[in-house]
Amino acid sequence: MTMMGEFRQFAMRGNVVDLAVGVIIGGAFGKIVDALVNDIIMPPLGRLFGGLDFANYYVPLNGQATGLALVEAKKLGAVIAYGHFFTVLLNFIILAFVIFQMIRLMNRLRRADPAPVPVAAIPEDIVLLREIRDSLKK
Repeated sequence: MTMMGEFRQFAMRGNVVDLAVGVIIGGAFGKIVDALVNDIIMPPLGRLFGGLDFANYYVPLNGQATGLALVEAKKLGAVIAYGHFFTVLLNFIILAFVIFQMIRLMNRLRRADPAPVPVAAIPEDIVLLREIRDSLKK
């Protein structure tokens, strides 16, 4: 078998296609979580902690002024960007929680026992035939 044939066989396996779909959906979901954190959650937190964009909070290491934007401060030297780190950490926590809930739901659905099949009522003629059989045995 040629290398292209082997590659085609590998790529067309169900697991590879499922993985590709999962990565694409995960990337899109990650962008949704980023937008949620950056545009909905972090602005009120930034306002609560001083009215600045929380992602721009940093500790200057080269004597930069603290009033500069993070991008400008990084151009002037090293900084500890704890605000950006906190934003990324919050993204991760939200994403991990949502994935945990999805897996929890899938496991619950997997464990759900099917409804018991109701026992059909035995027809009356069968009951009568059994009674006749039992009385003949005696």
